[in-house]
Amino acid sequence: MKYELSDRLVVGIASSALFELAESDAVFRQHGEEAYRTYQEEHADDVLAPGVAFPFVRRLLSLNDLADRYDPLVEVIILSRNDPDTGLRVMRSITAHGLPISRAVFSQGRAPHPFMPALNMSLFLSADGADVRDAVAAGLPAGHVLATARTDDESDPELRIAFDFDGVLADDTAERIYRADGIDRFRAHEVRNAATAHDPGPLRDFLAGINRIQRREEDRRQEEPAYRPRLRVSLVTARDAPTHERALTSLKQWGLRVNDAFFLGGIDKAAVMKTLDPHIFFDDQVSHLNGTAPSTPSVHIPFGVANAPVREPGSGPQAGPVPPGQA
Repeated sequence: MKYELSDRLVVGIASSALFELAESDAVFRQHGEEAYRTYQEEHADDVLAPGVAFPFVRRLLSLNDLADRYDPLVEVIILSRNDPDTGLRVMRSITAHGLPISRAVFSQGRAPHPFMPALNMSLFLSADGADVRDAVAAGLPAGHVLATARTDDESDPELRIAFDFDGVLADDTAERIYRADGIDRFRAHEVRNAATAHDPGPLRDFLAGINRIQRREEDRRQEEPAYRPRLRVSLVTARDAPTHERALTSLKQWGLRVNDAFFLGGIDKAAVMKTLDPHIFFDDQVSHLNGTAPSTPSVHIPFGVANAPVREPGSGPQAGPVPPGQA
């Protein structure tokens, strides 16, 4: 029987985002691919420690208890540059941690993101920035998971997700106006267009999938008044009044919603994050994430004008080898 993905929230994740791979990556960088292959084979039964996105993935998959076990709401699929042999350690670690992940793509050194549309993915997470940039450049919804020192509280059943707005849920039109013409022109433009929704950004469809699960939680609460919803979504943006109105208009016209909205107008997002305590935060600007990443699992969405490459005259692109374990 064919397994359909069209009505599910499908997330692709690289092993580098799901697990801690610093040790095996060091083997690849210092000794090369063959040594890396040997190392992974020798350690195939050594369980990998959870990585930055592990708490997010674990909680997201736990929401499948809202549906029939044979018809889950959420599907998480491994997308990896490993080959099937070196990926064996990843799959065994998934089993050891009790994660219900059974599907994987191992592409032996090649970027796996071209398979995202075929698998109906609304998000791909990786700790390899180059792979993520390539995916976003191809018009795909991807995020670069940044290192964090936060540890997971496994006793907390709630899943808290935070989004920036411009360049994440919405496109970067407003950001382009701000950078070209300044804050006053930006505000005037957003006020004039307050009743018009922005064009969608890279993670609009991911939020739509999250909202579908929230509606299922609301159905459960109606059936079981004691049920406490576990999924909470926050908007955390540098917008303030009066530009906040167009952000809310966009969400409403898209048929989407958030539980909380923070219109900070330049206030440091990191201070808010320490109280909000999300399990994952998506933003398109590295300057914001430099403050949040030390204590909040943070994901850079390298989309739009805020991430346009800046090169010295006459310089060309620079790239190095990508360790298989980084994807």
